[in-house]
Amino acid sequence: MQLNLKNPLVFFDLETTGINIVKDRIVEISFVKVYPNGKEESKTRRINPEMPIPPESTAIHGISDEDVKNCPTFKEIAKSLATQIEGCDLAGFNSNRFDIPMLAEEFLRANVDIELNRRKFVDVQTIFHKMEQRNLSAAYKFYCDKELENAHTAEADTRATYEILKAQLDRYPDLKNDVVSLSEFSSFGNNVDFAGRMVYNDKGEEVINFGKYKGQLVAEVLQKDPGYYAWIMNGDFSLNTKKMLTEIKLRGFNSK
Repeated sequence: MQLNLKNPLVFFDLETTGINIVKDRIVEISFVKVYPNGKEESKTRRINPEMPIPPESTAIHGISDEDVKNCPTFKEIAKSLATQIEGCDLAGFNSNRFDIPMLAEEFLRANVDIELNRRKFVDVQTIFHKMEQRNLSAAYKFYCDKELENAHTAEADTRATYEILKAQLDRYPDLKNDVVSLSEFSSFGNNVDFAGRMVYNDKGEEVINFGKYKGQLVAEVLQKDPGYYAWIMNGDFSLNTKKMLTEIKLRGFNSK
């Protein structure tokens, strides 16, 4: 089934030095850009993470320090990458919990302003888990009746994810073939920031989602505990979390 798209949809996958969004870095990015008319463009790039790649990570994706030592850094490709995905919605496998937050962090570190919050995100893993409860290789076998060769390489995982989504649309008649519906169905919830440190309540207000202030309005916490903002900004939190908290804090100043 061909995807029913209003905007181009970019399927992408990242290989990284690890799974810590704050400390780890991207070593490979691969994407398939699907246009509303069905045209496809694909690209894979190795990236120098400017830090050693742990052996346990190399064991998974096969990329070593030697493989990326002469590759560009993310900062060097950030502007061109931002241009390539401008105006596109994004899709991946477990992308809402990992790839999107990791990509957002890299853009912020590179000082490239890209408003990912305005995009629609389709997480094929979430659709899969809601329907069948398995992993990527099993999903590929289940939906496409194929063995996933070269698993844990960004290009193979990206292509498999794209094929799985099309097969899911063929298999489930009640799954609507449009990105808005797919994004809502595969949504990771009501997060304010990608890491989920803040969420929206049923009134659309931002509340803290962890620690001693969990469940309390962000604006009220910032007002009653001025040191909380500094603690977040100086702590081991994602740049995206700090950015969203700053926006809420500035909004409070502007409303006075």
